[in-house]
Amino acid sequence: MRTAVITVVAGRHTHLTRQQQGLAAATLRPDQRVIVAIDDDIAAAVHGADPTPVVIAHPRSPLGLPLAAARNAGAKRAIAGGADLLIFLDVDCIPGPDLILRYKQAAPAGKRTLLCGPVAYLPPAPPGGYPPTGLDRLAAPHPARPAPADGNTLDSAEHELFWSLSFALTTEVWQEIGGFTEDYVGYGGEDTDFGQSARAHGIGLRWIGGATAFHQHHPVSDPPYEHLADILRNAAIFHRRWGWWPMTGWLTKFERLGLAHHDAAAATWTARRPCPCPPDTPPPPAEQLPRVLHVDRLVDTDTGNLGYG
Repeated sequence: MRTAVITVVAGRHTHLTRQQQGLAAATLRPDQRVIVAIDDDIAAAVHGADPTPVVIAHPRSPLGLPLAAARNAGAKRAIAGGADLLIFLDVDCIPGPDLILRYKQAAPAGKRTLLCGPVAYLPPAPPGGYPPTGLDRLAAPHPARPAPADGNTLDSAEHELFWSLSFALTTEVWQEIGGFTEDYVGYGGEDTDFGQSARAHGIGLRWIGGATAFHQHHPVSDPPYEHLADILRNAAIFHRRWGWWPMTGWLTKFERLGLAHHDAAAATWTARRPCPCPPDTPPPPAEQLPRVLHVDRLVDTDTGNLGYG
């Protein structure tokens, strides 16, 4: 079974370099390495990288990062290169030494299954960066997701817990699901949608012990004020497709801050645009955020998806 590790990049070059180092040190290395660069020159970041990546240039959308379309482009290239098992790894994630091996071992028994490995969150990197080994002593798996012990697996019917930080599936399952829905642009919703598409096709969800990824620390805002427009727009798409809202944890917080209002009767959210913070910029203190601003008619959400957190 030929494997491909696919990563979408838009900045975070230091994180990409550390991810590459993790792949180079893995007990089993991928047969293909595919990086999709969204409007981003990553030549310096991947110079001399081993395994040598195939880099695909992908344009940015006026609405934001086309993450769904970029993942689809990466999968298309990997399949054209002969991949049987697609492994998607977020740029913030350093693969544990056995991640590829455990996914590959789990694949034959999980042919119609999404395979998800535990993701452990690292503290801020010390001076000089994270150590090459021993990351498991620095981080614990995310408390909202299953984390079976190494060598164990756990089947789940909770497809809403699927996220795109680290997962694998056979090319047959990928093609059956049809990839990510490219209507989603920007932050949030597309991976929850992918999980629901898998459920609709009768595809199972299995958590794979030992396929651990380590999420590199970066500043985040909670709720993610700078992505409010993306979240509401993508939630509206999700609601039209599935009839319920993802990311309600964030929306509820937006409403408490006066940044969004939920009209239950109309099944809409009104969005009050916060400060013009660019992505990855910490927001101002909550007391400095405007309480009343221009209103747009948008929509609603659930689970506090952390796929980009």
